[in-house]
Formats: sequence, C-alpha cells, structure tokens
Amino acid sequence: PNSMNRIFDSHAHYDDAAFDSDREMVLTTLLPQNGICGLIDCGASLESSRKALFLAQKYSYIYAAIGLHPEEVKEAPENWLTELEQMLKKKDSKLIAIGEIGLDYHFAENASREEQKKAFIAQLELAKRYDLPVIIHDREAHGDTMEILRKYRPRGVMHCFSGSVEMMRELVKFGMYVGLGGAVTFKNARVPVAVAAAVPSDRLLTETDCPYMAPVPFRGKRCDSTMIPKSAAVIAQARNCTTEEVLQLGIENACRLFHIAL
Repeated sequence: PNSMNRIFDSHAHYDDAAFDSDREMVLTTLLPQNGICGLIDCGASLESSRKALFLAQKYSYIYAAIGLHPEEVKEAPENWLTELEQMLKKKDSKLIAIGEIGLDYHFAENASREEQKKAFIAQLELAKRYDLPVIIHDREAHGDTMEILRKYRPRGVMHCFSGSVEMMRELVKFGMYVGLGGAVTFKNARVPVAVAAAVPSDRLLTETDCPYMAPVPFRGKRCDSTMIPKSAAVIAQARNCTTEEVLQLGIENACRLFHIAL
C-alpha cells in the first residue's frame, strides 16, 4: 500500500555505517519501491558530507546537505570551514543546503558551548553567502539556538523539533520550517504532538533522521525512510487530516524550501 504514497524524507543519514551492509539494496530497491520520491542526506562531518554528495550524484532522488554537526566540532580539522567552502565552490546542483549544523548541550564530551556557537555562526554565514537554506540541530540548547537564529534569521528547518508550541510559532514567524519525525510516535510525545497540530501547513516537513529515531512500532530498530507513514499518521491525527495529506505537504514544503523540482 505504501507505493501509493509519495514520500519526501527531509533528513536522512544513508552515509552512516549502519547502512554499510546493504546500502545499495536499500537505495536502489527498498526506497523507490515504497514511494520515496526524494530525500536529503545530511552531512555531519567533512567525511560524511563528501559521502552525502557522492550518494546524491549516484541516485537521482537523493539531494545532499553538507555541514559540521555540533557533536563533530571537537574532532574537526583546523581548516574544516575552508574544506566545506571548497565543496560549495563546485556549484553542484544536488547540493541544496548547509546542514546538519547547530548546538548540542546533551553530551559533556562535546566541544564547549562557545566553540559550538562559533562553528554554528560560521556556517550560518556561509549559508547566507551561498544563498542556501540551513538544516538545524538543537538538543537541549533552545535558548542559545533561538538567540542565534533571531540574529541571523536564516531560511531553513529546525530538524527533529523538540521545542514548545510557542518556540515553533516564533521560528515560523521569521521564516523557518519545522521537521517532525519518529519522536511524535513516542510514548510521552505530548509536546511534539501539540506542535504537529499547530504548525502551519506550509511549514511542516516529514523526516526520519535514519538510521536513528525509528518510530513506534520499530523503536530500537534501524530506521529508514519507508517508516515515515507511521509518524505521518500520528501527525495527521493531531491535525485532523489524512496521512496522505501530511505526506503531500512534506513534498510540497521541501520542494519550496530547498528549491527542488520533483
């Protein structure tokens, strides 16, 4: 039944080692047969950004985002920003965003907050210079993330949005989109479900963050884009519409934000 639905996954990591054993099968067969018409593979480091670009070259329905994830800031080579810019200079038509970038205060072993902020801001400035949208990661860093976004006002998406309805409204006011995935299906998902109900229909993106964040009933298993209907069904219930309508919004909104023609 899935193949009737066309699905856009605005946040995936098929470059991840979790797919090393069967990546070709997943990308050649599983996803296209289940209606995945587009997905964005998001870089987290220089290496994974290069892999994302490689996958985008190889598969017509894959697009790439490149960036340095906050958890990777500490390990990044000194010239990481120059290296990212080198990738941008190639003017690859499949490179459609800077991401995944942002702040992550969850792990004590991450780079310091100051270093993370510096890397985040540098990449927001890079995105502005190249007129690209951004894909933002914010984990337990709402205050600082919002302060920086208020100042820089990028076009882009807050992926795996975990903030309040109020925060979502402020983001939307200055032009951001909201990515919702597996978390809406989790047991205590009161806030994400409230956000799913309230986000304007022209600002909602469907995503997985695969191989992570598999929705119920696949929790704890390797996630992939074919699981999007599970979270879309929960979002649809919150919005009083059909799963198909949510999937359709996910496609239209991704095409508008990332300037993709499907």
